[in-house]
Amino acid sequence: MALKVRVGIVGMGQGGTAVYKTLRKIDHIEIIVVCDRIDKNPGVEIARQDGVATCLTLEAFLKIPNLDVIIEATGSPNVQVELERRKAKSSALIEAQGANLMMYIIEETEKLANIKHLKGELDTILNSVQEAIEVAGIDGKIKYVNPSFSRVTTIPASQRIGSNIFAASPDGALARALRTHESVFAHRSQVGGSDVEVISNASPIIVDGKIEGAVVVFQPLTDIYKLMEQLKASNQVIDDLQSRINQISTSSYTFDDLIGSHPEFKSALNLARKAAKSSSTVLITGESGTGKELFAHAIHSASSRFDKPFIKVNCAAIPETLLESEFFGHEKGTFTGALKTKLGKMDLANGGTIFLDEIGDMNPYLQAKLLRVLQEMEFERVGGTKTIKVDVRVIAATNRNLLAMAKRGDFREDLYYRLNVIELRLPPLRSHKEDIPAHVHSLIGKFNRKFGKHVVGLTRRAEELLMNYDWPGNIRELQNVMERAMLTSDEELISHKSILNLFDSLSPIPQEHWIEEIMPIEQMEKQMIRLALKRFGDSAEGKKQAAKTLKISLATLYNKLKTMT
Repeated sequence: MALKVRVGIVGMGQGGTAVYKTLRKIDHIEIIVVCDRIDKNPGVEIARQDGVATCLTLEAFLKIPNLDVIIEATGSPNVQVELERRKAKSSALIEAQGANLMMYIIEETEKLANIKHLKGELDTILNSVQEAIEVAGIDGKIKYVNPSFSRVTTIPASQRIGSNIFAASPDGALARALRTHESVFAHRSQVGGSDVEVISNASPIIVDGKIEGAVVVFQPLTDIYKLMEQLKASNQVIDDLQSRINQISTSSYTFDDLIGSHPEFKSALNLARKAAKSSSTVLITGESGTGKELFAHAIHSASSRFDKPFIKVNCAAIPETLLESEFFGHEKGTFTGALKTKLGKMDLANGGTIFLDEIGDMNPYLQAKLLRVLQEMEFERVGGTKTIKVDVRVIAATNRNLLAMAKRGDFREDLYYRLNVIELRLPPLRSHKEDIPAHVHSLIGKFNRKFGKHVVGLTRRAEELLMNYDWPGNIRELQNVMERAMLTSDEELISHKSILNLFDSLSPIPQEHWIEEIMPIEQMEKQMIRLALKRFGDSAEGKKQAAKTLKISLATLYNKLKTMT
């Protein structure tokens, strides 16, 4: 191992400090001591922090033994003479000018090392890129090609380097950039000495404002075409996924959204909860507006398929000519306008649930294809030959009597029995009017949030109107009436005037239900009790609901009934 050169520095001004900072980076140099008559000089402080000995006088400096080199950085002739006269014979003295020259040599050596390091990094980068690169001087002489150049063109580097670009590829982007002194983009040409057609970008190389040459980067057209085909295929996948995403929905309602206490309604609700635990086909029947779609949503939400697609198909809303394509999809080019393969509803519902609303309006041909899906869980797209397997839970709904239609030949009897594994019959609202107050309360909360209103309820006469109406449109009609009433009302209580003109048809309300004249409180109380019992019924459950609505206890209601007999 080489011995370190022991160095002492006199003068820690700007020059001496610069020498110190440069020498301390060199492994084979050890700075033993620095000297300056100003103790607070920044150079002295730096040395002290590095653990190097410091002194304030030449007397103290010259007492340090075994210094191989003394660097005089003050520039003072007196100091130079004194050091030359008193230093040890084994110590070499380097004056300020010599020290500056030494620093310059060291800095240039470091710059050269950095350049070599950068060149190594640049070579590694150029050799690893996939694009072909070629560099020529201002005279056209080719100086460099990377390995990808030889891979793309099959021309060896040894054959290309040293030749002239104006002779080798006179029509290429590199020659053009050298002639015009301007950049060239997306230039299509053939590489000289090769039959490879390429797309090139070239730019002049400018150093200190002077053009020294040019560089070209290019790819073969075959690579470009491959990228375009890959991009086209990727775009097709994206389009298909986007189409699928746009059609897929999830269920929007749960069993908590289904309101009703009537025995017939509760029976349907309990059966629906049981149906949700299986994958059996469900047929939901009932008049329009009774909530068949809400039940379908709730069954899906409570099933093991809750995190899979819920696809709704309104069989009555899709034109008959497009119904098969909507259900099962079609292959590209099957008919005019079929510009790409389309996924059908059955494809989209795979793993989840498909809800077939208004199933009674499906045409007989499609009924046969649906029957096959229910039996075999497979189908073919329109215009296709490939059999597609699916796992779909089917929920169907109708306001028509499918059994009667089947007996008449208007609906396939085998499909009816395949659909009717579990049947939910939803009662019309007129048969369970006692649920109207609960529906109204829920709707008021919903529309308050939607419209930013603060409605708290209905007036008595408004409630009378709702309770005595037959509701041919069922819960859907009730929802529409309440929405319009809340839009037109600015009061906290919705009055009968806001409702009266909103019905499609209105059943008359008996005059005796309205209290238009002043009467004794006791008489009015009896009338209200009779009205509550008429509304909710004389059963135990009806009396319980009546007491709740009248805001009295059930025991108080029974006591008052005793006084009324």
